[in-house]
Amino acid sequence: MSKEKMERDAYIIRPARFADLDFMAGIELDAFVTLRKALGVEDDGRTVPRDKLQRSLDAGLLFAAVDDLDQPFAFLAAAELDGAIYVVEIDVMQRWQRKGIGRRLMQTVIETAQMRSASGVTLTTDRYVPFNAPFYASLGFQTLDERQVPAGLFEILKFEIDHGADPERRVAMALWF
Repeated sequence: MSKEKMERDAYIIRPARFADLDFMAGIELDAFVTLRKALGVEDDGRTVPRDKLQRSLDAGLLFAAVDDLDQPFAFLAAAELDGAIYVVEIDVMQRWQRKGIGRRLMQTVIETAQMRSASGVTLTTDRYVPFNAPFYASLGFQTLDERQVPAGLFEILKFEIDHGADPERRVAMALWF
């Protein structure tokens, strides 16, 4: 790898800052292009409401990947739910995908959950898209059957399905400690 490429791809993961919120909708919409192609849908995507991102920031559960100019290009927002840390959203801009950044963001939230003595990390995702459930499984997450899904996570999953997510594809996953 050339020195120029290494410098261009230099980044760090850090706790997000208030100013980073201005970049997150753009990051999310850019990243959604990859998911849209994988799912074969025409949807333009939606973004996490800013107030929800603000709650993650206030809770110390919003992380940003930033380049060498401190410009965010990926983020993970999480919240406390059912005694665990729930991943609200994770997005990596297309140019930065497939470089291990999503994995590092997930490792950051897992470590944070462990430091907070949470019971684990939970999320909802697509069962089949390779960079969704199979990716999380590679980190140790297990797909939960209906009896295993905690009440708050069940409500999120139900909401997603009630608002158009395919119930055959949408799953809850957890990494319990």
